[in-house]
Amino acid sequence: MTCEMPYRPAMGPFAGTAKIVAMDLFWVLLALSCYFASAAAFATERADGADRNGKEAAILLGAGALLQMIEFTSGALQTGNLPVTNFAQSLSFLAWLTALVGLVLIVRFRMRVIGTFVAPIVFFALGAAVLITKGRRLTVPATLRSAWLPVHVTLAFLGYALFVLAAGVSLVYLVYERRLKAKRLTLIDGPPAPSLEKLDRVNYHLLGWGFLMLTLAIVSGAIWADTIWGHFWSWEPQESWSLVIWLLYAALLESRLTIGWRGRRAAALTIVLFSVLVSSFLGVSLVTPGKHGGSFG
Repeated sequence: MTCEMPYRPAMGPFAGTAKIVAMDLFWVLLALSCYFASAAAFATERADGADRNGKEAAILLGAGALLQMIEFTSGALQTGNLPVTNFAQSLSFLAWLTALVGLVLIVRFRMRVIGTFVAPIVFFALGAAVLITKGRRLTVPATLRSAWLPVHVTLAFLGYALFVLAAGVSLVYLVYERRLKAKRLTLIDGPPAPSLEKLDRVNYHLLGWGFLMLTLAIVSGAIWADTIWGHFWSWEPQESWSLVIWLLYAALLESRLTIGWRGRRAAALTIVLFSVLVSSFLGVSLVTPGKHGGSFG
């Protein structure tokens, strides 16, 4: 499910010496600080309705994403390609894309309430990546210097980031609906308050775009696998779980289109599928990574 890339002894046009690269903690720690401050500001806005706090929180979230981009650029210059080759780097990359997509929702669709979910998730994901990486230098095989790496990885993790946001929007939907029925919405709501209809519509679009990105990631991964292993599919754990997740999200989207499952039911199912996604992400990455896995050091 994650994009820790397949390892095979380097050959052909990508043959060469493995490179050693470590996470640039200076930029990462600065990004962590911004994400923490953003999470605190978003929480304050929800608690006291301070509109100014929400604007500052969005700026801090954007600053954290910018600092992470600097760190990724540094890693790319060291490796000659996108530095996402192990579980820690995968978490860091996923945190960055989640922050970017969340920022679009917050600014473009004026849904700052999503920040109360996005900022803490990004902070803890990046923090976990730092703890896993601390004290280690990571070996990046020369075989990963492929043009397919940034394509496959970006598509896959962009899909995951969209699913993260879909789960966040669904959680907000369920909380808002419950508070509305209890006539206590103002206790958690800072300005502005998105309607339940808008939340449901945004959830649907996030699921749709996430499904498209995951589909393209599977296709690009299959093409890359054929160039490396000589076949498109091998039914290893990573590939098998990717197919399972793809089928589950396809079923959810189909149920919305044909059966008309919307609102609370769609939100609840989105959160359930997100739980399956997280479980497979952690289980496959840490327990049975197969050809895709590992820290290459």
